[in-house]
Amino acid sequence: MATCDALLSMFLEYLASERGYSENTCRGYRHDLNEFIHIVARKGPGIDTPPETPGALRPDRIDALMIRAYLTVLHKKNGKSTIARKLSAVRSFFKYLVKHGFLTHSPAELVMTPKQPRHIPVYLSVDDMLRMLDGISGDTVADLRNRAMFETIYSSGLRVSELAGMNIADVDFPGRTIRVVGKGNKERRVPIGRHALSAIEAYRRRLRRESGIGMDAGEPLFLNKFGKRLTTRSMARILEKIARQCGIQVPVSPHALRHSFATHMLDAGADLKVVQELLGHESLATTQRYTHVSISRLMEAYDK
Repeated sequence: MATCDALLSMFLEYLASERGYSENTCRGYRHDLNEFIHIVARKGPGIDTPPETPGALRPDRIDALMIRAYLTVLHKKNGKSTIARKLSAVRSFFKYLVKHGFLTHSPAELVMTPKQPRHIPVYLSVDDMLRMLDGISGDTVADLRNRAMFETIYSSGLRVSELAGMNIADVDFPGRTIRVVGKGNKERRVPIGRHALSAIEAYRRRLRRESGIGMDAGEPLFLNKFGKRLTTRSMARILEKIARQCGIQVPVSPHALRHSFATHMLDAGADLKVVQELLGHESLATTQRYTHVSISRLMEAYDK
């Protein structure tokens, strides 16, 4: 049988080509599964068996006890959510091996996932949200860009990675919609409000006037001072600084704006299923968790 290392390469290729997973997602799987292979190999594939080199470990030598031992090692330095994510990667790997005939069964199916604490993400009140957006009042290219970015996240409920990946061609100005590429390279088209569209137009007009950068369809929508695509990390830093300047008392991240969008939509009477589609969630339960609505409302949406 092939080694875990060789089969891991095949698995990652499968995730990218057949499942459409992004480069970042595949990189996370690679990191977690390489860690798993090294820890299991170092501990040895059995009580009476000496450790193996990671490159020689075969998946048919791994059983549920070894996976539990791996989790024990993780517990020393990782929280429950991180452990659950890493175990999910291991499960997916073994599920792939069973599906493609490398194994007859998955040892990971016998291992329980650690129970997760439920966290309600941070969100802003309507007043705080508007106060922060109105606080970005300058007329420099950077000010206009920052207002356009955060108006867009709040207007359409985008993930920061979706915002960073947007190109000019993704914005349909006459139709007032935007094309969004979400997790797993799945596309959706969502509405965008007048305030956000006006902010984008004002930013790109000023950018063209000052730097000569036009509106070529394939160009990034939001640029840094060097004319390159703005990164998610830079967007988060910019938002954190703006929130402090506006006197916002809670930690604010781009995801807090996304969560605020969903919360305010539901508070205004939007249907839970509609919000799920706007956010790009596969599961209605995920939307319920992010928007902390009552269980009766969740069941009503399921019944519909």
